Amino acid sequence: MGLAKYFSLVKFSHSIFALPFALQGAWMASAGRPAASTLVGVVLCAVTARTAAMAFNRLLDRRIDAANPRTQGREIPTGAVSPLAAGCVVAISAALFVASSFWLNPLCGKLSPAVLLVLLGYSSFKRFSASAHLVLGLSLALAPLGAWLAVRGEFAGDLAPVLALALGVLFWVAGFDLIYASCDAEFDSRRGLHSVPARYGVALALLASTLLHILAVVCFALQGYLGGYGWPFWAALAVAAVLLVLEHAIISADDLSRVNLAFFTLNGWVGVGLFLGLVIDLGLTDTQG
Repeated sequence: MGLAKYFSLVKFSHSIFALPFALQGAWMASAGRPAASTLVGVVLCAVTARTAAMAFNRLLDRRIDAANPRTQGREIPTGAVSPLAAGCVVAISAALFVASSFWLNPLCGKLSPAVLLVLLGYSSFKRFSASAHLVLGLSLALAPLGAWLAVRGEFAGDLAPVLALALGVLFWVAGFDLIYASCDAEFDSRRGLHSVPARYGVALALLASTLLHILAVVCFALQGYLGGYGWPFWAALAVAAVLLVLEHAIISADDLSRVNLAFFTLNGWVGVGLFLGLVIDLGLTDTQG
């Protein structure tokens, strides 16, 4: 299997969830003209931070995964990746994240340990509180803020649009994590793990997810309004809103069979679509200016 098992361990392809929002932060901070070297640093930070967090989560959850029929086939429970090897992935990825952060600018480097604390802390936090869904949202919400800081080197200028974006990401991630966690509601409840579906039921969790996604769309709209963006951004937001509606239309408390379609396919396109809308909008503004 070679490296493939490690890519599978951290679900490398799911980087698509955080990366478009990180890139949005870079595009917003640079008015659509980010330096190539900065983009490389932002991508490195986003990928290595996520890899460290995912590997740590898999490492910490290895016994839980081994007991859960849905996750028994993951790399650590099956022995494809040893706990020691997973720990090495965490350490190497975390070190690369810190190094990449310092390469971007000193302030990014100094803040990188705090970011890692949030990202790695999620794995432990879910053992104590059902609000862990929001902590996961915060983890990804840091991506656009970090990218903004990578470009500017300081928290200066009009921060309102990127703060609205970050808040939207927080609600968006927490919302789809509630959907995903619903698949394990019964197991988590028996195991004494904390999640909204396990504590309050799948129906209430899906309702909360809907409300969070409505808030996410409102925040993304606020981002567009505060940033003064034009029709490409708003068209992309309209498409993203439709995708979120579809996401909730194809699942219910009685039928979670299409969670993978909602979680991995539709959600992935939400981030990509919003990023492309912003890039086109800022590109047209630059051309017309």
